Amino acid sequence: MFAIVTIAGQQFKVRKDDQLFVHRLEGNVGDKVQFSEVLMVSDGNNTSVGGAIKSKVQAEIVTHLKGDKVIVFKKNRRKGYQKSNGHRQSFTKIKINEIA
Repeated sequence: MFAIVTIAGQQFKVRKDDQLFVHRLEGNVGDKVQFSEVLMVSDGNNTSVGGAIKSKVQAEIVTHLKGDKVIVFKKNRRKGYQKSNGHRQSFTKIKINEIA
């Protein structure tokens, strides 16, 4: 059984016991979160798509962490202009407990 669910503005294909990284969610480690914006549910034989789905996906926050550093480098040639900047995206690792 799997579901397509929208989490923090992105769509993910999830199954029970999957662990995935999503954009930072509110909550502490160990908190349960519930996602109600389910776009599709399939159990192998039956597939439900669209607004008629009343399913919910329940997950648990495993940890909060930061991703790898991304270097942003700007330069104008022959002008002596160079600018370097870095960014680390904040992520939350969640574990899918149940697709109800």
